[in-house]
Amino acid sequence: MFDQQVIFLYARDLEESTAFYGEVLGLPLVLDQGSVRIFRTSRSSFLGVGQCNEKRPSMPGGIIVTLVTNDVDEWYERLRSKGVAFEAPPSQNDTFNIYHCFLRDPDGYQIEIQRFGDPAWPKPD
Repeated sequence: MFDQQVIFLYARDLEESTAFYGEVLGLPLVLDQGSVRIFRTSRSSFLGVGQCNEKRPSMPGGIIVTLVTNDVDEWYERLRSKGVAFEAPPSQNDTFNIYHCFLRDPDGYQIEIQRFGDPAWPKPD
């Protein structure tokens, strides 16, 4: 098993995306490498946001960043109060036994806030 995980997304406007992930979502910035900013999403998981370029374009299609929490409704209300638009309010998905909602970051990447209902889902350390 690996020790940590980082998912990298590439932004057209790095400052706008930095504000979204840092100020709107409230993720702590743990490393600023100039053209790449890395935010902590949990004790051992991170989200890197880099300035897009010819080698690393902004390509939101087909990517979903899922943030897992037991407080989906609380996150929904918190982010709505900051002006974040959601695709729909939180809902139950019986097929996968999850409760979730979706929003998009400034580049159009889909963000899912989700709670697993399956007791087999691993609990955080």
